[in-house]
Amino acid sequence: MLAELNVRHTRRHMPTRRVAVEDSYLPFGGAAHGLVLLQAVVAEFAPLLDEERAEALPDLLTEARDGLSVPSIALRYRLQTDVHGLDRSRHRVVEEYGTRVLELDVHGRATPQILGAVMAAAAMPSAPRRKALGALGRALGLEWTPPPGMVERRLLHGLPVARPAPPGARAGSAPRNGHDSWKGVPTETRWALETLDLGPGDDIQRAVVQRQFRELLRAAHPDHGAADAGAADRIAELTEARHVLLRVSS
Repeated sequence: MLAELNVRHTRRHMPTRRVAVEDSYLPFGGAAHGLVLLQAVVAEFAPLLDEERAEALPDLLTEARDGLSVPSIALRYRLQTDVHGLDRSRHRVVEEYGTRVLELDVHGRATPQILGAVMAAAAMPSAPRRKALGALGRALGLEWTPPPGMVERRLLHGLPVARPAPPGARAGSAPRNGHDSWKGVPTETRWALETLDLGPGDDIQRAVVQRQFRELLRAAHPDHGAADAGAADRIAELTEARHVLLRVSS
């Protein structure tokens, strides 16, 4: 793996708008694959923004030069650090048999992907931050193309497989013995299982789903001591996850 951007966001059909960035690897040295990846994400998704967000994006890039406050609101999305219950879009540059592949995950909405790229750039130290944000601004006004020899690949349904560990990643971030227990699990089903604290090997039975839902719902409800902030979003996610799993339960 040469570069990776992991954007966590609300799923397409959920009413809430939340976005966070998780465990990304964006090197700027040498071939600057991290910079290439950030530009590619912005160039891919910027044309899909509605008019209001497209007009606000240059101002957001300017604001991000001094860093971004999190939590905050940008482009009508809540920027946050908590990733619990959020879907994942994983954008990467990888090397396969000597060929560099730019892999863009296009199953999610456009706005959170761009916000993820901006958040990742804004979290960098001052010098690389300004370089990255300048590159993102240029990607808005040009028909961006990948570097010579780099192949593009678009993933229409996400990539629900374990990702390779970037250099310096904590132990355990890659699957043991190269085995990925989530392989073959549809993205939506995986999200629902993770939201209800279930794993890929768990039998999806109605009774199990209902039990997990009730326990987590009780823990998320303010009447049982949970914080008011974010409770409605958490309850909505638990409810949707239950619906997803009940459709495929035995």
